[in-house]
Amino acid sequence: MAPHAESAIQIDGPWTHRSVTANGTRFHVATCGDGPLVLLLHGFPEFWWTWRNQLTALSAAGFRAVAADLRGYGGSDKPPRGYDLITAAADAAGLIRSLGEANAVVVGHDWGGLVAWTLASYFPKAARRLAVISMAHPLQLRATVVGGPLRLSARTGYPLAFQVPMLPERQLVRDGAARVGEYLSAWSSPGWPDPETERTYRRAMRVPPVAHTALEYHRWFVRSTFRTDGLQYARHMRAPVQVPTLHLHGAADPCLPAALARGAGRYVEAPYRWKVLDGLGHFPHEERPEAFNAELTGWLSDPEPDR
Repeated sequence: MAPHAESAIQIDGPWTHRSVTANGTRFHVATCGDGPLVLLLHGFPEFWWTWRNQLTALSAAGFRAVAADLRGYGGSDKPPRGYDLITAAADAAGLIRSLGEANAVVVGHDWGGLVAWTLASYFPKAARRLAVISMAHPLQLRATVVGGPLRLSARTGYPLAFQVPMLPERQLVRDGAARVGEYLSAWSSPGWPDPETERTYRRAMRVPPVAHTALEYHRWFVRSTFRTDGLQYARHMRAPVQVPTLHLHGAADPCLPAALARGAGRYVEAPYRWKVLDGLGHFPHEERPEAFNAELTGWLSDPEPDR
């Protein structure tokens, strides 16, 4: 039996849950603190809760931290379409406006990182700074996918496996969404996740129809590669990012090795900082939150972020 969405998603803590309407869609967000806005965008197979340690750390550092469920995830709306990166970036830009700000620091992990890169290109005035975690620039990732088996391992090639209709979502929720736990463990450094963290993400994936809508992002990214919409997207993404950018990656990330993300600075015409975090996998903000928070808040407080 699938868990009730509210009990699975609205987890108690020193944050406030609310609904925000943006881009014609209702989004669930968790907010904490006051000050300049930091919008936090999660990846697969997670939801807003992935940022629980950053919500409190950013609040303590004087920011208003807002962790959103992407369209199709968690407590946000799950419409039948709109799972391309352009729409997702428009969602994020709309959220910033609906939260009463002209722009924000945008932090994205994994798929949220792709949304962050896209927002900076399509809606440059919406981002004040950009932080991308465990994700290559979209043009780098697209080259990796097009490169085929020679560049993809069983772990990095998972978006290709998601192209089959219906079967991947059934596998994702089978046995209480056990595969979610397998992904988390396989892509992280040893010792993470703990059992309760795994159970939380497995419950969230079983909220209907998250298993389907979460995979639709991957399907658009691969299937659009040689379509008109995908080619137009790739051309637009050649426009360089014009805001200071922090790019963090775990040295031991088996899902997307750091070597595949390195070099994204060529797409940034602003201060760019690339740092590999020793001993960490695909979820550095959860695997070692204190060290990650120090990197993020230190960069946010640095008036010369290119150093």
